[in-house]
Amino acid sequence: MKIAVISDIHGNMPALEIVTADIEKWQPDQVIVDGDIVNRGPLSRASLEWVLAKQASDNWQIVKGNHEDYVLECAAANGSKLDAQYQVRQFAHWAYEQVAEYVPIIANLPEQYSVFAPDGSELRVVHGSMRDNRDGIYPQTSDRELREQIAPAPKLFVTGHTHRPLIRHVDATTVVNIGSVGASFDGNRELSYGRFTWQAGTGWAANIVRLPYDFDRVEQDYETSGFLAEAGPLAQLMLVELRRAGGLVYRWASRHQEAVLAGEISMVESVRAVLQDEDLRPYLGAPGWSLATVINSAPENGRGGLQ
Repeated sequence: MKIAVISDIHGNMPALEIVTADIEKWQPDQVIVDGDIVNRGPLSRASLEWVLAKQASDNWQIVKGNHEDYVLECAAANGSKLDAQYQVRQFAHWAYEQVAEYVPIIANLPEQYSVFAPDGSELRVVHGSMRDNRDGIYPQTSDRELREQIAPAPKLFVTGHTHRPLIRHVDATTVVNIGSVGASFDGNRELSYGRFTWQAGTGWAANIVRLPYDFDRVEQDYETSGFLAEAGPLAQLMLVELRRAGGLVYRWASRHQEAVLAGEISMVESVRAVLQDEDLRPYLGAPGWSLATVINSAPENGRGGLQ
């Protein structure tokens, strides 16, 4: 038995095309998409339609991630675009507008999916943990907490969400975070996904696959899709995240989100402040913006400038 699991595509079509081709060469018995197909990237609609087409043609199974939930929350929102809360989630509202007609499908996606081997052992796929799809499993997660996150424990627990691949063991369970197809956060820009095999006598085995893809093309997608220009200032951070293969939205949130929501600083000003961090300077530049644009130019100057 061969199972492929992918996660956290985030509207990255070049990466999705490459991972799909690799999976088709491997010829698994089942493909499972572990959520976050949409949002936090430029081509949510194209990515969702790609996955839904594979569901129809090849029986791909889909689990809902937290970014699908963000889209659903935007569908239900009725606040003003001038509200600070809207501006904090502007990128998600932009994604919602791309996939609005698919909201009923997204709302009906399951929270988990399981495959049972002939010996009855379970491979369970959940986006975050059994507690919540925003509850990540990290290398530093203690065994005690990990037991809570996977309970009731299967033989093989497969997760995503953190964009950081790992394989670890607790008691009789192998826990695998398959990382991200569309936005790796472990310092390696290559996409990652999971291959799982079951054989009589040896049981389940897990492998994380890394693959390069067309990084220049996804950068152009950030600009040509309108994501940089229309999805709010955090879209700028997401492009830098992509380049450095490391998260930045949490850095921004821990420093500035409370002040933005309180009206003490604007989204533009808060993102500018983060982008001036010394460690980010090597990752700033085209398409559509530069360090000089971010720091010195008015928001309206230049396509993709801070909005």
